[in-house]
Amino acid sequence: MAVKREEELYKPIKQYYERLGYEVKSEVLHCDLVAIHPEHEEPIIVEMKKTFNLALLLQGVERLRLNGQVVLAVERNRKKSGAHNQRYGDLTELCRMLGIGLMTVTFYKTKPAVIEMLCEPGEPPQRGIRRRKQARLLQEFRERSGDYNVGGSTGRKLVTAYREKALRCAWALRESGELAPREVAAITGNSRSGETLRHNYYGWFERISRGKYKLRPEGVAALEQYREVIAEWSAAATAADASQAGGRKL
Repeated sequence: MAVKREEELYKPIKQYYERLGYEVKSEVLHCDLVAIHPEHEEPIIVEMKKTFNLALLLQGVERLRLNGQVVLAVERNRKKSGAHNQRYGDLTELCRMLGIGLMTVTFYKTKPAVIEMLCEPGEPPQRGIRRRKQARLLQEFRERSGDYNVGGSTGRKLVTAYREKALRCAWALRESGELAPREVAAITGNSRSGETLRHNYYGWFERISRGKYKLRPEGVAALEQYREVIAEWSAAATAADASQAGGRKL
């Protein structure tokens, strides 16, 4: 049951704190709700909104200048309509990072509203740095030869490190014809070229016999489409081949 006005959140939140022994008053110096416990000196300030938004978050940050115990309260819509209702875990962690509490109020037609305290004011963040994902980030960054994408773009095929490696395999097959995976690995310098050929993620390669691959027309088209991606690498590879050939003649 969705509420029509944010004032409807006040009564269940007031009752929640009163059950915990607090005295509650509304609109104290423009704060939606202020609760004071007889055994604690520091009050709790609660700011309410129907949905979690930037205005509510900034309001909470502003209230931290008055008091260290600040809680943001929003309705939890059981219909789960809207992106904000799908990401309470992220919103909770954001509040923890700011030292702000977060609670939700769920309304029902035939029973009392339910309060859920997602985090208390001052709780430390729970999500640390994910080391494995960080390692993947660094590996992906280092294995890309350049910056071939546009930040913030959508609906475009990204030039990843994997795509670059696949393009190098395609180049090797185009230049040398049918090759075995170990030969492709020698040309590209990628020991896992065999996996790229076997998995054939982009549909560029064709296995023609045991241990032999050739380039499909889709691979030729990809080399033309992404020619700037491997231009520097292919020029260096060609130069290295020429140098080796010259050395053998001598």
